[in-house]
Amino acid sequence: MLKKRVIVCLDVKDGRTTKGVKFQNNLDIGDPVEMAKKYYEQGVDELVFYDIMASARGERPILDLISRVASQVFIPFCVGGGIGTIEDIRATILAGAEKVSLNSQAVKNPDLISQGASVFGRQCIVLGMDVRRDQSKPSGYGTTINGGRVDTGLDALEWAKKGVALGAGEIVLNSMDADGTKEGYDVELTKLIAQNVAVPVIASGGGGTVEHMAKVLTEGEADAALIATMVHSGQFTIGSIKEQLNKKGVPVRL
Repeated sequence: MLKKRVIVCLDVKDGRTTKGVKFQNNLDIGDPVEMAKKYYEQGVDELVFYDIMASARGERPILDLISRVASQVFIPFCVGGGIGTIEDIRATILAGAEKVSLNSQAVKNPDLISQGASVFGRQCIVLGMDVRRDQSKPSGYGTTINGGRVDTGLDALEWAKKGVALGAGEIVLNSMDADGTKEGYDVELTKLIAQNVAVPVIASGGGGTVEHMAKVLTEGEADAALIATMVHSGQFTIGSIKEQLNKKGVPVRL
């Protein structure tokens, strides 16, 4: 049975790790390089680094910071934010990332997914999705960009299928309704996408307890659970989370 992954997300703004609720009221919570090193030493499976303002501000990836984070972790490392060209993908990978997450820029230029997959391989291209409940959409969910500030008009399920058809090798599926609330993942959303695409789906947004993680990894059929607040707050370590998941029968790398 395939092991489920525990992934920590570092949302970065102006070079510092930040955390908010539904992408609002963000607080500075530390240095991303030090935090990455700590989570790596605790045994996290992967690390995701998002520059949450880059696309909205029209900025490019912070290559120096990416390189410093990459020097501290020897696990898969995914970077998102401001990656709008093949040159940006190449520079980000050369700075030490194994994968790039394309979100706002992929909506604006879907060809970037297929170009990236053809040059670097689809295992390097992650489709990032910030999704909100929207009853006007066929699936009941719509897609937003620029940190949830812009509604794209795209149905979430259709966009997920299109992104995978274009070459995305994985999806990070963030529920904007649940983001930062610590009240649980959107299991219904995660299951909907996971059952309709043939690539791994990472559940994001709302993780507050190990029970929430276990539920989305089993009922939600997610391949991985992305967490932030749970570990940033110091309430949990990666080791304690994995031990509890293991006791609940969820296969993880101990």
